[in-house]
Formats: sequence, structure tokens, C-alpha cells
Amino acid sequence: MTANRVLYLLGSAAPPVLNVAGVIEKAQTAGWDVCLGLTPTAALWLDDQLPALEELTGHPVRSRYKLPKDPDVWPPADVAVLAPATFNTINQWALGITEKFVVGFVAEGTGKDIPVITMPCVNAAFVQHTQFNLSIASLRAMGVHVLYGEGGFVPNKPGEGQPDAYPWHLALAAAESFVSRGDAGGTRSTDQRSP
Repeated sequence: MTANRVLYLLGSAAPPVLNVAGVIEKAQTAGWDVCLGLTPTAALWLDDQLPALEELTGHPVRSRYKLPKDPDVWPPADVAVLAPATFNTINQWALGITEKFVVGFVAEGTGKDIPVITMPCVNAAFVQHTQFNLSIASLRAMGVHVLYGEGGFVPNKPGEGQPDAYPWHLALAAAESFVSRGDAGGTRSTDQRSP
């Protein structure tokens, strides 16, 4: 299948990011041209895989902002998926703290009417912090499609994570639904409900 739709797959440093190559392959099979962005820590975790990931996607893997003089190295996004999204990443995004490239992209992306989907990866201890639920509510109010709770990611007890069970398929299905409805490429969805 020839890819003509561009998916920005953006990940932070949670164990499911270690399986990102398989996720990219599934997305490509579904017809996506995938560009991979990582937080600096996630890029460090995947350091030995970065050349293979660049070969797989056909694009540079980005973990830092480009310099003003540098050209864009990715095609424009039809949809962006930030997953896994850690406690830190979710809160930084909701609060507008954008020193990380992936957080800056999604923060600006919603303002540019790029459909943005996120799926957290946090344990049940982190979600007890009052800021986390405020951040989830804030992102939903901004029009971000948040896959959290029933029908999305459900937190596990600390130390009982199952990275191989992370529901990547839900994030890819949500991206597909945006392009199927015609929401991708500049028409923001108004659906802010939790799936």
C-alpha cells in the first residue's frame, strides 16, 4: 500500500516506547507515512535503534527542536499521536511547558488544527496526584483526543506494568478514524469525550 497520509508518532520515556518499531510497521501497513519523534530520554533509551528506525521510516528521528536556519525535514502531519505519554509529558503539555520538541509540537499542533491524539502510560500512584486529572481535563478541553480510562489506557499498580499489553492498536485506530471522518489535515475534531 502506498503511504499518502502522514502520521507523527511521538513518544516519551515509558517502557512501551521500546516496542515502537513494531508500531511503525503496523502503521505503515495501514498506509501511513510515519515520522518518529521522541523526548530526549526516550531517544536515549532507543539510541542503538535510531539508525534502524530512521531507515524504517525514511525520515530522521527527531528529539530536539531544529535550529531556525534549518529546513523542515518531515512532511506536514495529517495526524499526531503522542504515546506513550508519561506523567511528566502530560503535565508539561497541559501547563504549556514546551522545552521538549514533542511537547512543543503537540501544544502548537492543536492551535494549527492538526488532530492530536494522546494515550498516557502512568501507574496508579501517579494518577493520585491532583495535577494529573487536571491535565487530562485541560487537554480534552483543548480538543485533544485522550485515550485514558475505559476504552483507553488503564493505569496499573506501581511495578506491575505490562509494556507488551500497552494498547497501541487503540491509538492507531483513533488516528485512522480522524482521516476516515475527514478531520485530518486542518479540521479539528470537536469530539472531546473519553472513548
